[in-house]
Amino acid sequence: MNIVNTDDEEKMKSEYEINCALERYADTVRRICLLHLKNYHDTEDLFQSVFLKYLLHNGSFNDEEHEKAWIIRVTINACNDFLKSFYRKNVISLEDTYNMESVMDTDKSEVLEAVLSLPKKYKDAVYLHYYEGYTASEISKMIGKKENTVYTLLSRARTLLKEKLGGEDFE
Repeated sequence: MNIVNTDDEEKMKSEYEINCALERYADTVRRICLLHLKNYHDTEDLFQSVFLKYLLHNGSFNDEEHEKAWIIRVTINACNDFLKSFYRKNVISLEDTYNMESVMDTDKSEVLEAVLSLPKKYKDAVYLHYYEGYTASEISKMIGKKENTVYTLLSRARTLLKEKLGGEDFE
């Protein structure tokens, strides 16, 4: 008795269907992606993603208009998902890094060096709190420690930094 389902091939579109869809909708998908993303490389990534979803879509379409509406809706949703993604919000492109000021203020670099020289348990808490802006509660969930422990880590780290940077001026 054959238990393995061989319907997987039925779920995917044929090469002919994909080629026809690419001919009909490629320009539309690219235009929508460029309009939303304003970036050629992200557009190409989402273009592939949209047509992969089309390839794997196991439903049928009533007519060409229904198919086009589905492609457009999938494209818009993919763009919106990408724009809301963690990656998009937290990654800086190489072009943007070239435009950034390359020389860091000496005071800031001294503080950064002091933070980087802290033991790991303090460094993580300080980085997440002061550089990424997370609360002690959020940090506690990320590093798997109690909230009060995070407060203690931050307090001890400030004390160590005060000693390293030499002074009461550092708070």
